[in-house]
Amino acid sequence: MSATLKARLRAFFQPAEEKNEFDQRLGLSLAETENGFLVGTQPAFSLPRDRQGYDRQQCMLDSLDAWRFNPIARRIVELTTQYAVGGGMVVTCADKATNAFISEFWQHRLNRISDKINAFSNELCQSGNLFLMLSSDQSGMTYLRVVPATDVLEIQSRENDIEQELAYHIRQSGSTEALVCPAYDPNNDELDRHGHLPDVILHFAINRPSGSQWGEGDLAPVLKWISRYSAWLEDRVRLNRFRNAFVYVVKARFGSENERYARQLQLTGNPPAPGSVLVTDESEEWSVLAPRLEALDASSDGLAIKKMIAAGVGLPLHFLAEPESSTKTTAEAAGSPTYRRFSERQRFLCLMVETVLRVVVSRRALHDPTIKPAAQISVEGGDVSSRDNRELAQAGQQINQVAAGLLERGLIDQREYLRLVYRFMGERVPEQTGSDDE
Repeated sequence: MSATLKARLRAFFQPAEEKNEFDQRLGLSLAETENGFLVGTQPAFSLPRDRQGYDRQQCMLDSLDAWRFNPIARRIVELTTQYAVGGGMVVTCADKATNAFISEFWQHRLNRISDKINAFSNELCQSGNLFLMLSSDQSGMTYLRVVPATDVLEIQSRENDIEQELAYHIRQSGSTEALVCPAYDPNNDELDRHGHLPDVILHFAINRPSGSQWGEGDLAPVLKWISRYSAWLEDRVRLNRFRNAFVYVVKARFGSENERYARQLQLTGNPPAPGSVLVTDESEEWSVLAPRLEALDASSDGLAIKKMIAAGVGLPLHFLAEPESSTKTTAEAAGSPTYRRFSERQRFLCLMVETVLRVVVSRRALHDPTIKPAAQISVEGGDVSSRDNRELAQAGQQINQVAAGLLERGLIDQREYLRLVYRFMGERVPEQTGSDDE
């Protein structure tokens, strides 16, 4: 309810004896307009910490347009995808039959998960939400499709827990009614009387505030700055286009306006050619009127805007073709927080793929008893940076010398020795490490 409407209702229901002349004028003189009608309002079934529906849709559409038409926005999304999933993902399963089915699902011609992982990462960067629809056939093979986040109108969840999502309302082209698709529920995922499994949706979100249903894309906080940088750059290009344009100004004493106009027509019809020699008498004074671009001050303005964009997406300036410093040490130090961000995004994507595979395996197990839904499945991504391998190798070599000395003195056992070495090398200790007495 807007403030204007509240004022009118208060003025209408307030007892006459308590009203004064000012309240009456205030309640009756305020005009309700389209710009103020929805101010302060909130949809009835939305959460207070989520964006309003129209605002969320517009933000997603703006992010998509920025990715399509703005090279900086596309490069931001590409960098996140290339570092997070560019090295590929390796899926392993302890059970042989389950591992064979996962490989079949992964390489199926209607799935091609290796190619779709990049699309998953791009969708998360642009909209902050990833809706995956899972459809299974009568043999238990599941097919995966991405539902654009802009087509999801509403998310239904339990009244006492917003994280337990129940259904999704999806926009249908050519229809005013939304398609309601249930969320995946492992307790209700059963075969119907015809041996079919229902189509379900899995929802993953990044940058989601606590108490919210929707996430936000990586481009959301920098959209306006990307737009401002594009406008600034376009203005600079337009000015530089006319940088070499100039106008001759001729000052002389003319006897009449007709004489001045005749001289102007003469010079306009036969202007001086570039590089030519112009000789005049002392009655005429020639000068050039050219634009002053102040390029040095403008470059500082553009750099300030670009710094805001880089800070908003967690990238150093040299990742966006802007060498902030000429030293290699400074560039490597600036890249460390960025690599950490990419590692966190890679970990999220690995957990997301692992969740999808567990659902796919559990659905196949309803048709094939050889499949074990409880089998351990692990998904690991490639190296985010080759520099990490070099640093881990150096750390492993140094800790090996220290741990070996402790082992010789009997201060630690072999299991602790292996734990220290593997810990500093960034790897997990193998399950079979030998007994402590070896």
